Amino acid sequence: MLTRFAPSPTGFLHLGHAYAAEQAFSLGPCLLRMEDIDNTRSRPELVDAIYEDLRWLGFDWPEPVRVQRDHMADYQGVIEALNARGLLYEDYTTRTGRENRDLPPAIKLSTARAVKALGTDQLSFQEGSKTIPIDLTQLEDKTLVRRDIGTSYHIAVTHDDWLQNITDVGRGCDLYEKTPVHVLIQSLMGWPVPRYHHHALVMETADRKMSKRSGSQTIRSLRESGRSAAEVLDLARASVDRPAP
Repeated sequence: MLTRFAPSPTGFLHLGHAYAAEQAFSLGPCLLRMEDIDNTRSRPELVDAIYEDLRWLGFDWPEPVRVQRDHMADYQGVIEALNARGLLYEDYTTRTGRENRDLPPAIKLSTARAVKALGTDQLSFQEGSKTIPIDLTQLEDKTLVRRDIGTSYHIAVTHDDWLQNITDVGRGCDLYEKTPVHVLIQSLMGWPVPRYHHHALVMETADRKMSKRSGSQTIRSLRESGRSAAEVLDLARASVDRPAP
């Protein structure tokens, strides 16, 4: 078994990250990966802060850490391989729903072409010990190349899970809806599909998860206030939104 914890250096880590790290590192041997392909939001100076916070919480990992920004050519290779098979197409539609050919296009994966290439419209993945079916006929075309960064989370995460021989992926249940497209990419590329473990989220309020964008209380601020690592992890566990039995 091998899993990974993959934060993005777009802000200081908060309680949600503490809980997510604990879940990932508890699954078994765990790698650390920096998912920093979003050059519009990632800040390189926060990488060291992430290392510091995680070590303070008591986590350790093998070196070297894979930093995605250093491997953009790898992700371009995946895009070129899929495009060579006729599975991608350009989309000039903006967020307003209008077409604008003055901007670079986003590149999308055609689900219909993918189904034809695979010879099936049914896939599945393991959620813990359960088999979860995927009906590709219900999957919308997904953007695999963002016009602003030249790749996407979907490409980078699936490539690196394959490259690093990840067998188990622990991540928040807010990413559950992304899993079908990841399984589709893995299947198209002939990569193994890892087992997935989607855990509950640490909540800011009853209806809002913790996030960097909303300014959630950081691990760093809790540490500076005198909290111990054990207290921070206890606080994270206590703030999890647990489903009713």
